Amino acid sequence: MKCIYCGSEENRVLDSRNSDENNAIRRRRECTACGRRFTTYETIETTPILVIKNDGSRQSFNRDKIKAGIIKACEKRPVTAAQIDQIVTGIEKNIQNRLLQEIRSAELGEMVMNALKKLDEVAYVRFASVYRHFKDLDAFKKLLEDM
Repeated sequence: MKCIYCGSEENRVLDSRNSDENNAIRRRRECTACGRRFTTYETIETTPILVIKNDGSRQSFNRDKIKAGIIKACEKRPVTAAQIDQIVTGIEKNIQNRLLQEIRSAELGEMVMNALKKLDEVAYVRFASVYRHFKDLDAFKKLLEDM
């Protein structure tokens, strides 16, 4: 690791600790040449995931977009922020564990709906009503009957 101040490659690690929910290691270093200290982070390199939209276009997987949709569906419901984070992290890990580089937005939406169905039925219905673009009341009634 090069010193950010003098460029020397000689330094020592003073302290290491887990960071970012155990997804990174924070290392405090001291340059042996100039004596200045700096911090580095070591993270796992992941393959970027692309989401294939219904029109065939592709965009980067964005956990914040999924989280925002879930938050909207869970508005005024007894669902904690930690539970929402668990859903988003679970979906992201599921995709990474399957070693997928691309996933269809429809499959992603189904994953969110399945997780919400287990967590809160009202949030599930809210998300499904927006996600499935119900054209009439009968289609919405069928969803409720299937529950």
